[in-house]
Amino acid sequence: MTHRSTPEWQSVAVGQGSYTRVQADALLTAARAHPLANRTGTNVLVDGGRQLHARQMVGVIAAPGCSLEILPKIDGADGEAGVRRRLVRMLDVALGLDLDLGVAASMARQDETLLDVLIRHFADGLLAQVRRGLPRRYLQCEDDLPALRGRLDVGRQFTRNIVRPDRLACRFDQLDPDTPLMRVMAAAVVTCARHARGAETQRRLVELRHALTDIPLVPLARLPWRDVRIDRSNRRWASLFTLAKLLLGRHWQDTGHDAANPDGLTLLFPMNDLFEAYVAALLRRAMAGTGVEVSAQGGGLHCLGRHTGEVLEHGTHFATRPDILLRQGGKVVAIIDTKWKRLAADPLGKGGVQQGDVYQMMAYARLYRCPELMLLYPAVAGAGEGVRRAFGMAGGAERLSIATVDVGQGEAAVVDGLRALGRSLASGRQVLVDNGLATA
Repeated sequence: MTHRSTPEWQSVAVGQGSYTRVQADALLTAARAHPLANRTGTNVLVDGGRQLHARQMVGVIAAPGCSLEILPKIDGADGEAGVRRRLVRMLDVALGLDLDLGVAASMARQDETLLDVLIRHFADGLLAQVRRGLPRRYLQCEDDLPALRGRLDVGRQFTRNIVRPDRLACRFDQLDPDTPLMRVMAAAVVTCARHARGAETQRRLVELRHALTDIPLVPLARLPWRDVRIDRSNRRWASLFTLAKLLLGRHWQDTGHDAANPDGLTLLFPMNDLFEAYVAALLRRAMAGTGVEVSAQGGGLHCLGRHTGEVLEHGTHFATRPDILLRQGGKVVAIIDTKWKRLAADPLGKGGVQQGDVYQMMAYARLYRCPELMLLYPAVAGAGEGVRRAFGMAGGAERLSIATVDVGQGEAAVVDGLRALGRSLASGRQVLVDNGLATA
């Protein structure tokens, strides 16, 4: 098994001591087959002849006999294991995987990939829940028994059993572990067993298969996803169900599993989307109790509509989806758009911002009548975090702030940084940061 790891936007060699040409082609095929890939797969992985060039997708691409792990560029993380730890934590927060603290030690091991870590957590969590007991549902059963169980079916007793006085026609309810949820779990166990590399993880998956032996195996294409109901009776299984969807390729748009290729399981995450979801989740936590509501991918206002010569109150074409809205008293007070890229050098005093991003924020200011707007980027190590620049918008009093947040630090510090940014936006008062020094 040939495995390599690389940061996003970097390359891995093809040739002696690395992937063979056949393996490289298999990885390219897996990349093209992913739901998020364009027709040629060049937004995931690019063939450079003697090199494979990664793009801004992170995760694991797997194919027969080989795999490639693409990690994000996170400044301040402690080596490859530290980056992987931060990535797993971002996935945990953004997707609600509910990873426990005990998995942190396994994430520091250099020989484990992102896929290994997620499978290990799934096996650990599922085994813990199975030992507590499987969720069951009541099934209505009918049977002819020597003793009464439940209720007597009088009609059947005096027709079918008229010549069998030793049998009673019974109707009764029976608890059955064969539920849609457990069928998904059983399928996930079998799928993970094909890809798990750790001996301890494999042992736990074998134990799980024996524990779920009464659950019939269903092909992935026929799993009863829509029949799964998470309620108070099985709430403790919610995060495991989310992780099972991830591993089986059914979690929104970020994973892909080719049923015809059992040797490969591809998990890919667009870093722009992941960064947005991570920031939104932590900002929601940071602003709890402040009276400011945080909503992700809200808005939905349209830019254009039928021209009548009058003021157009509501558009009907070209819907907008701002990354994060801050509302206070039902009114949008600030809009944040996240960008997973480093701020460029700023020779012309433009804050390193791309022109298209500025146009987008100006459209948001107009549509949502919002006074505070922010473009939020990951911080560069040693450069500090917070509001870097603030611009006024021509023709109005709106303010566009350029800010950074350091996702390489501890989560409590990230929450504190986002709380400061959220409060400054909601209040309209900001503190600029220059080379790590706060200035009013």
